[in-house]
Amino acid sequence: KTIQDIPFLPIEFFKQQRVISSEKNSEKTFTSSGTTGIPSKHYVADLEIYKRSFTTAFTEFYGHPQEFIILALLPSYLEQEGSSLVFMVHHLIKESNDPQSGFYLNNSEALIDILHQSENQNKKTVLIGVSYALLDLIENQSFQLENTVVMETGGMKGRRKEMIKDELHQILKKGFGVSGIHSEYGMTELLSQSYSEGEGVFKCPPWMQILIRDPEDPLTLFEGKTGGINVIDLANIHSCSFIATQDLGKVFADGSFEILGRFDTSDIRGCNLMVL
Repeated sequence: KTIQDIPFLPIEFFKQQRVISSEKNSEKTFTSSGTTGIPSKHYVADLEIYKRSFTTAFTEFYGHPQEFIILALLPSYLEQEGSSLVFMVHHLIKESNDPQSGFYLNNSEALIDILHQSENQNKKTVLIGVSYALLDLIENQSFQLENTVVMETGGMKGRRKEMIKDELHQILKKGFGVSGIHSEYGMTELLSQSYSEGEGVFKCPPWMQILIRDPEDPLTLFEGKTGGINVIDLANIHSCSFIATQDLGKVFADGSFEILGRFDTSDIRGCNLMVL
């Protein structure tokens, strides 16, 4: 048996069914921020697995959270019940153990002050924000950030006009004075995340893998071509580790990948795929 023999569960099942091992009760239910139709629900049997997954991945790509001030600008997600992203960022903020780390909702002046302070004090900082909120922040204030990772996730949420990813990143790079904009690729149905340090190329942690399927034949996998993204996420041990998403992308020889769009029939979602 090979990976090619494994059927991947269409992600739509998370909207229609309770996807969880029959032996397990759910400790927490995460709900998607889809703006149309029925939201997805991920019934998580063991939150410690999720915490280990995102903490280990963050540490692998950036360093231990304790090394950073972690600032979150996620207004739409904070207004949403059951956001897995808010849960993750809240835990990373707690792990950072810095009094300035936190969510900044309707408090842009304090956020601007902290960004300038951390820069002047050479403190390593991560600013993770939904795209439109990051654009709002730089509209009347420019930065020159040498010690801050600016990470966008989520889309415009109807607050601003849609734009291609490259255009968004160019505006953010200029406004924050950084050489690259980082991104996080994750979704309600997964317990792992991939990260991009710029140019829209994402890398997975060791327990996660991206495969490409033929858009016309869901049981056929492609190599070196554009197609539907299938995700292997071994952190999903109690739900489903093999998921066929509605995203289009391409995998490179080293296992990194890029997102190129979404299938036309898929819902607009509040994750990192709304701006492409």
